[in-house]
Amino acid sequence: MTTKSKILAGLVGVFVLIQFYRHEPNVQEAPAKNHLTTEYTIPANVEQVLVNACYDCHSNNTVYPWYSQVQPLAYWINHHVEDGKKHLNFDEFTTYRLRKQYHKMEEVVEQMQEKEMPLKSYSLIHSNARLKDEERTLLINWAEAVMNEMKGRYPMDSLVKPKS
Repeated sequence: MTTKSKILAGLVGVFVLIQFYRHEPNVQEAPAKNHLTTEYTIPANVEQVLVNACYDCHSNNTVYPWYSQVQPLAYWINHHVEDGKKHLNFDEFTTYRLRKQYHKMEEVVEQMQEKEMPLKSYSLIHSNARLKDEERTLLINWAEAVMNEMKGRYPMDSLVKPKS
């Protein structure tokens, strides 16, 4: 057996072995009791955009494509989902402090304005996640409406850091 054949056989062996390494899927069976909708309104058209472009990485329910079962893609996808949930999880939104909730809505506005979300790697494969300018504006207006609702309910100093 040549050196190339041994290396190829080793790589195939490693590829086969890593297929047995699985992450726990990001799928929550019960309804999310801390979802943003328990405190704030999400209009149906906004909800549809969130489902198409955001929830796979920013909720406790990811819809996995077939290739997510193949390592090392599964690891890469899981990393993106965990990272996304770390930054914003709509299913855990009401567990955040008020100031953090407000800041997350500010970040939604910023991410939409800067066209930083959804990630290019995600929207490349998920065509329904490619947001049109009208959809970005819809999300911006909704996030600003949530922020205004927060301002109406809570003292401003509980929402934003005082300027020093």
